[in-house]
Amino acid sequence: MTPSILIVSLIFLGISMLVSGVLKSKFKTYSRVPIYSGLSGREVAEKMLRDNGIYDVKVVSVDGFLSDHYNPANKTVNLSPDVYNGVSIAAAAVAAHECGHAVQHATAYQWLTMRSKLVPFVQFSSGIVQWVLLAGVLMINAFPALLLGGIILFALTTLFSVITLPVEFDASRRALAWLERTNVTSQQEFPKAKDALKWAALTYVVAALASIATLVQYVLIYASGSRSRD
Repeated sequence: MTPSILIVSLIFLGISMLVSGVLKSKFKTYSRVPIYSGLSGREVAEKMLRDNGIYDVKVVSVDGFLSDHYNPANKTVNLSPDVYNGVSIAAAAVAAHECGHAVQHATAYQWLTMRSKLVPFVQFSSGIVQWVLLAGVLMINAFPALLLGGIILFALTTLFSVITLPVEFDASRRALAWLERTNVTSQQEFPKAKDALKWAALTYVVAALASIATLVQYVLIYASGSRSRD
């Protein structure tokens, strides 16, 4: 890893840790604020699915902290224990957000469909891309095609990160619209739910920006190597 890439990585690592720390703090704070509707995260999720005419998706509990996600492969909304059992603003916001992904899946939301198609390629590239890039930088004069191959692989993961942004923002938009429309959260509680999801979305923004910045650095290294060879 070159000094410039290391510096960029450290900068975004610091930003990512800051955003992640704020997110965890917000989640813990809003987890202590009960919602007046008295619905648990599981009940919020089940209600949102029913309200959107979705009956083939299961809501299950999974281990971990902020490990919540929607799995389109087996159609499950997976909620962490704090969200699944929680009767709080944080639990309602996160549960509704994950159901937002289920609604996207049910309506064939184009960005989610596109991201799903990239998953096999990203899973393959993520396991080898760093090694290919490292070898490519070290052997740039003797074997420049290796670095170019690494850049192409890394570009796939960057594209995945960028496509993830509209997917996450749209899921939050659907969740917040539903929470407000159904009064699952009161007028006083709604801004807190919105704030929690905003910080969750920022983690994806930072990840995408970091990936783009790193990709540009590798492209510049490859271009510099090409000029020196010429």
